[in-house]
Amino acid sequence: MRQEIEKNTDLIHQVDLAKWAISIAKHVLPYLVNEFPDNEKIIKGFKTNELWQRGEATVRQVRQAGFEVHEVARECKDETAKAAARAVGQAVGVGHMRGHAMMATDYAVKTMNLAFSNDVNKVTEEREWQLHELNQYIKNGKSN
Repeated sequence: MRQEIEKNTDLIHQVDLAKWAISIAKHVLPYLVNEFPDNEKIIKGFKTNELWQRGEATVRQVRQAGFEVHEVARECKDETAKAAARAVGQAVGVGHMRGHAMMATDYAVKTMNLAFSNDVNKVTEEREWQLHELNQYIKNGKSN
């Protein structure tokens, strides 16, 4: 399923790819908020990516915001929270590089693995959800 997702990411514009990646990050955000509720760097990361999507922030600003989110990941004591923070940092970074989207999906899967003791059903559900969300962008004509 990961290969299908990766292949399908080529079918949408980078802005829509960023929106999709942000939705993935927000999907695993509950695993981070217990340790870091209302974290300024996480909020700023999402906001900077949204500004970039509208052409109101630079690639450099997006990249820096992603780095700041990864600082939060380094501060996490819980491995599940750390993986969720990494998913957010990668999603924010999609404005810098398309490849960060797939890294966000992988960290979301890692979050599920950690949260549910490697339950293959939870991981499959996460990948299915990711693919479904991505296909919504493709289906709705939000493509290159």
